[in-house]
Amino acid sequence: MVEAAVDYAAKRVALEAKYLKPKAARPESTARGVHHLALICSDIDRTMQFYTEVLGFPLVELFENRDLPSSTHFFFDIGNGNLLAFFDFPEDPMPATRESVGGMHHIAIAVHPEHFDSIRASLDALNIEYFGPDRVENSLYFHDPDGALLEITRDPLEEMEGQALGM
Repeated sequence: MVEAAVDYAAKRVALEAKYLKPKAARPESTARGVHHLALICSDIDRTMQFYTEVLGFPLVELFENRDLPSSTHFFFDIGNGNLLAFFDFPEDPMPATRESVGGMHHIAIAVHPEHFDSIRASLDALNIEYFGPDRVENSLYFHDPDGALLEITRDPLEEMEGQALGM
């Protein structure tokens, strides 16, 4: 028996009809924003150097992880009150990151166009491989020192590839 091909476009249309309401009909979100997104790193100094010197995200806080005294919890300012945080677990090394269901695919961070160009220059100077804007117009995709996939985009917040995101 041959299975019929799945019509993914029809599935998206059905999901849109079920869940995506016109802006005027949507309830106000219960969220105030992303307080912080927490990732795990293997080397605090290397992570701090990459995020502060290559990407230009200031370190704004560092303290002992409340759950594990050997672990450090630290935060970078990624604009508009949003924070990117990290933990290390020096006494319990973690396996390398990989894509998996329930896992994270990538973090997309919007930057001003002049910072986009300086970040690309920093990546080039360090021979860090990326793709974009050859395949995508306004973004650079690359991995951080521990393998997390990052997207740096010059698209403004609430836009993607020049199109408003229904906000």
